[in-house]
Amino acid sequence: MDKAQLNSALIETPIGQMIAIASDDALLFLKFTSSPKLDDEISKLCRRQNAVIKETLTPLLTSIKNELTEYFKGKLCSFTIPLCPEGTEFQQHTWQSISRIPFATKTNYAEQSMTIGRKTAFRAVSNANGANPIAIIIPCHRIVRSNGDLGGYRGGLDRKKWLLNHEKNLNAEKNS
Repeated sequence: MDKAQLNSALIETPIGQMIAIASDDALLFLKFTSSPKLDDEISKLCRRQNAVIKETLTPLLTSIKNELTEYFKGKLCSFTIPLCPEGTEFQQHTWQSISRIPFATKTNYAEQSMTIGRKTAFRAVSNANGANPIAIIIPCHRIVRSNGDLGGYRGGLDRKKWLLNHEKNLNAEKNS
């Protein structure tokens, strides 16, 4: 059986290079190229999709690049890119919920657990958050610990702090 083709593009951002991987219809993967275990995650994606990845700048990947550029310039607060992250039913439910966290807003794992109707599942929410394959667009950086500490972030805590400050500053500018 022939393998499907997924397309990839490298995207430069103010906080590091990212790799985007998409089908013809949706974004499947967006991570910082310095992420731990990046090669393993990409290999698993290829196996699950029975696909090979070609570095090809498609119209969808161009749109992703453009939207990320606008986000980092402070001109975009929500993304319109079609997403298709791979994960369990619980992960999908958690990521959909995370996607509804408003721009420049923080919540915590316990609150997020209540949002999805699983008030004691904050550790499972934390794990699903950590497995998020689409950084920034599924804004897992907006979830912090109940005590206000940043918690973890696969892209690194410096990036999480930068993203939160970026959104906070843009929100303050828009509201002043």
